[in-house]
Amino acid sequence: TLQSSEASDGDKSLASKIFDVYTKTANAATTLFPLWTVLFTALALKKPSTFDFFTTEYFTAALAALMLSMGITLTPQDFVEVTKEPSSVLMQFSLCYGMMPALALFLGKAFGLDAGLLAGMVLVGSINGGQASNLCTYIAKGNVALSVLMTTATTVGAILMTPFLCKSLLGAVVPVDAAGIAKSTIQVVLAPIAIGMSANKFFPKLVKAVLPFAPVVGVVSTCLLVASAVAQVAEPIMSAGWGLQIPVLLLHLVGGLVGYWLPKMTGFGEVKSRTMAIETSMKSSAFGFLLAKLHFGDYVARVPSAVSVVWMALTGSMLAVIWRYIPVNEEE
Repeated sequence: TLQSSEASDGDKSLASKIFDVYTKTANAATTLFPLWTVLFTALALKKPSTFDFFTTEYFTAALAALMLSMGITLTPQDFVEVTKEPSSVLMQFSLCYGMMPALALFLGKAFGLDAGLLAGMVLVGSINGGQASNLCTYIAKGNVALSVLMTTATTVGAILMTPFLCKSLLGAVVPVDAAGIAKSTIQVVLAPIAIGMSANKFFPKLVKAVLPFAPVVGVVSTCLLVASAVAQVAEPIMSAGWGLQIPVLLLHLVGGLVGYWLPKMTGFGEVKSRTMAIETSMKSSAFGFLLAKLHFGDYVARVPSAVSVVWMALTGSMLAVIWRYIPVNEEE
């Protein structure tokens, strides 16, 4: 029996050693998130056909997997805490639908974009927060429950705000399938998160075993989503040139910095400010691309959304990785 207990101890230590190696590797892989984004984007631009297999069904499944991987890190209590302070959600909503569309219009005009590209640029500024922001908030040690609530608020808000902003800023009417957006939001965002949270509550041991794999699933899903969107419009991205790349990059970068400093200066804490910055910087560019494709007559209007997919993922992941290594001093 002594030998068998020693053997089982040996097995345990071997298993824990393997797990330690995995944890270190997973942490390193998550930290290199911006690098994976660049590599996947480069492949999608050079050989778009690589991602032909990634059809709409896979696209939806990858988004759902991303949400599920975030859901298991949350508890219902997290949401209860967040709903007690609606001020942060309102602040971020006004950044998303106030500051960002205005910034997009200003940058588009400052860089002398023609009417079609300007329309696409304003559309990027006027859409909801992207789902990948929840993963970046998790990496940045922000408040994931708050991030999910903000993404949901801006996604539901998009039903009214996106057409309204496009009409008032551009004079173009953008019909939005409100029921379709609501249905997609429930399927892709809310349902997987609810399943993840329920699993966390009712099967805590299982979740504890699966939890270390959540960020890796999130990173892989996001990289595939970015690459798939880029591959669909590789040619217009390549021909757009720096005259479009720079204003789109600035939209996400300046948006993220304003999204951090404005809440910080108005009394919000570090964790909330980080969450708002990532949420404001990271727009649902793939959704913008779809809207431009369906509802804008001018073909070039969809190009800013495609360019935005790359810079949005890159800006958000860079902010996330930098903040991951800057400790939060306050108790929140």
